[in-house]
Amino acid sequence: MIRRPLRPLARILEARAKGESPDAIERENIRLRHEEMRDRLRQRAEIRLMVLGVGFLCAFGVVGARMADLAASEPEEPRVSASTAAILAQRADITDRRGRVLATNMETHSLYAHPQDMIEPERAARDLAEIFPDLDAERLVADFTGDRRFLWIKRRISPEQKQAVHDIGEPGLLFGPREMRLYPNGPVAAHVLGGAGFGREGVHAAEVVGRAGVEKTFDDRLRDPAQAGTPLALSLDLTVQAATERVLEGAMRLFDAKGAAAVLMDVKTGELVSLASLPDFDPNDRPAAAAGTDPGESPLFNRALQGVYELGSTFKIFTAAQALELGVVDDETVIDTSGPMRIGGFPIREFRGKDYGEQTVEGIVVNSSNRGTARLALEIGAERQRDFLERLGLTDLVPIEMPEARGGAPLLPGRWGEVSTVTVSYGHGISITPLHLAAAYATIANGGRKVTPTLLRQDGPRDGAQVMAPEVAAAARDMLRRVVTDGTASMAEVKGYRVAGKTGTADKPKPTGGYYEDRVIATFASVFPADDPAYALVVTLDEAVETSGEEPRRSAGWTAVPVAAELIRRAAPLLGLRPEIEPEPVTGVTLTAN
Repeated sequence: MIRRPLRPLARILEARAKGESPDAIERENIRLRHEEMRDRLRQRAEIRLMVLGVGFLCAFGVVGARMADLAASEPEEPRVSASTAAILAQRADITDRRGRVLATNMETHSLYAHPQDMIEPERAARDLAEIFPDLDAERLVADFTGDRRFLWIKRRISPEQKQAVHDIGEPGLLFGPREMRLYPNGPVAAHVLGGAGFGREGVHAAEVVGRAGVEKTFDDRLRDPAQAGTPLALSLDLTVQAATERVLEGAMRLFDAKGAAAVLMDVKTGELVSLASLPDFDPNDRPAAAAGTDPGESPLFNRALQGVYELGSTFKIFTAAQALELGVVDDETVIDTSGPMRIGGFPIREFRGKDYGEQTVEGIVVNSSNRGTARLALEIGAERQRDFLERLGLTDLVPIEMPEARGGAPLLPGRWGEVSTVTVSYGHGISITPLHLAAAYATIANGGRKVTPTLLRQDGPRDGAQVMAPEVAAAARDMLRRVVTDGTASMAEVKGYRVAGKTGTADKPKPTGGYYEDRVIATFASVFPADDPAYALVVTLDEAVETSGEEPRRSAGWTAVPVAAELIRRAAPLLGLRPEIEPEPVTGVTLTAN
């Protein structure tokens, strides 16, 4: 920087020449220099003050924006950061085959407490006990006044309950967001859906996991964020399922039955349109399994899938079909069904001591002859009989999309000898589930191709292995039709739908061995319409008894058959099956000549 001299020589010489004082020139220059320095310092200070003011303005602006953001947000508790994976609460919906919701999600809240933040813990405990009657006020007081710093009070509360708790005004009572599983149809299809509950839980989220049924089988798929917007479509029809359960419920009351099950299956795709078991439960409040009790007594027990029963004479059509398949007999072969007959020292008797004499294969099935079926089985032999039942899928677990299927393993004879061959031929000595039976009857109905049951909606038929020749399957269907028109299942006739099926009444085994004399499993296995079957239906009643007559009647013809007929009468129109009205014979008309 160039500084101007205080006593410039030119000015001094000029001042002396004029007689002026050189000191005045120096004082003036000093004054001008001080003014210049003052202006420079003032400018620098003004710039600094401006920068500082802008800085304060920005800082206060940031603080004000943060305060506004906090004022507009929901209050939440501070959380310690963790490296664990985030809890995924979203879960995809489950729908029936027509897109109607079977399971969905609902936003709700949980309730927890920070006792150290409570002002009036005793009053809060009393008020909470009034809102939630299942809570113990004394226990809450002990928890609130003890050393606990965190306490779950309710994992799930309704909006009304949240408002009531909020009105208590206790700062130590806090809410956390929750997503709960909702089953809007209550107990309808409860055993299929199974139910869900909370897995990992945090204050701010909880994962919803499947506990049973399809909720458990497809848990990964339902929890996949990429699939959250795509519902899981089941093969069930909600209206048919509801109608089935309603009819079974009425049947249990009418016949004083201990339990009931029904399976309705598409014979070409294997889709289960209805799978019902009673007693049932509400999956919105799934009960806990009672310890130390018989699982079969629990409402959680799925009789259609886990109930392993001797299903009696429903097996006779398999014996007849195999005998035709092997060429052991033909349509005109006559079998002597008269007694006595003993196998391995055991007598083979007919129902109520009847004697049917000589019968064709069709007559044996229509009259449900034990001795006739036994003689066919002896001609077939144990090895070939077992092989045929294996091909029908009656000796293995049903590959259905439910974890409960593992509990439905068939009970087979330990030694498949001559006695077992005879008893198995008419449905004793072998125990299977109603679902096994429905799949086997669907195989007969669709022309002899094995059917694999499924709970997922299918786009078209699924062809399995050819178990029997189409003509044999057609002959078996004709026999089943005659059971309804001329045999033990006359009450199954539903006008317009030509039902075909077979009854089965089996004594229930005692836990200690032997059989009860007055307790039976009554079953009716059917297909409809008989001329071009679309569906297979199996109805099973546990310990049903019909009491309108002079003596109790427990046979399937009096119990399971009319229930199946009512089911078909209600379900067929819902399934889009139009009745074929057959012309009735004209009577009382006299022809006259013109």
